[in-house]
Amino acid sequence: MKNLVWITFLVAAAVCAVNAGRIVGGQPTEIENYPSIVQVETRNGILWNQVCAANVLNSVHVLSAAHCFAGLLFNRRNRRIRAGTTRRGSGGVVITLARVTNHPSYGSNGHDGDISVIRLDRALVYNPAIQPGAIVNQGFQMLDNLPVVHAGWGAVSSGGLSSALLRDVEIFTINRQLCRQRYAGLARPQAISDNMICAGILDVGGKDACQGDSGGPLYYGDILIGIVSFGQSCADPHYPGVSAAVSSYTNWIVNTVNA
Repeated sequence: MKNLVWITFLVAAAVCAVNAGRIVGGQPTEIENYPSIVQVETRNGILWNQVCAANVLNSVHVLSAAHCFAGLLFNRRNRRIRAGTTRRGSGGVVITLARVTNHPSYGSNGHDGDISVIRLDRALVYNPAIQPGAIVNQGFQMLDNLPVVHAGWGAVSSGGLSSALLRDVEIFTINRQLCRQRYAGLARPQAISDNMICAGILDVGGKDACQGDSGGPLYYGDILIGIVSFGQSCADPHYPGVSAAVSSYTNWIVNTVNA
């Protein structure tokens, strides 16, 4: 019941608290600055490797991207989370997964519905490096050209090496219709739905999330508004990065946590 009260309070209060898979062009930071972000690790044989990120909803649930928990060979026993550490792949606490619930629309319409609620095998213990995050209200619409932040351990350049340390970068929301037009011009067009947020440095590039940051946060102030989903390369000046808009799924998230 305590967890239910906490997430319900966060959803109700989210838009009142706003302050003005892949970090390119950012800078190292500390986990205490983003205590709601955790690493998602996958197992290949006996080795574990960080491949995505997730966001703490309450002590036993995290929120991530569905594509990090899908595919013909997916098995939740080959995923785990690492919380409470600035360093990629070391430190903090490691917890296996009890249940994965991808949004029911995922896989039916391109990248739409790329969001997942994961229940942990045991509860996180809160401390300055592990804290629940606040999510935005259902239906909230972000305006264009607002400063937002990615954080994660992903590649520091497109196709490059992952960062050993947590990094963050500030970018700006981009008009969805403009983003839609640009992605429609690809040789293999990608649909930008109303359930997505585009963000970057338009016509400049150089700052973005990248490989390994999928499932991680897009923050507006202290509020989780997006889940890193996909993009065309990383930090491309013409094609912004695309995140699942949390506000399209808030009611589903709360209902799934409470199920």
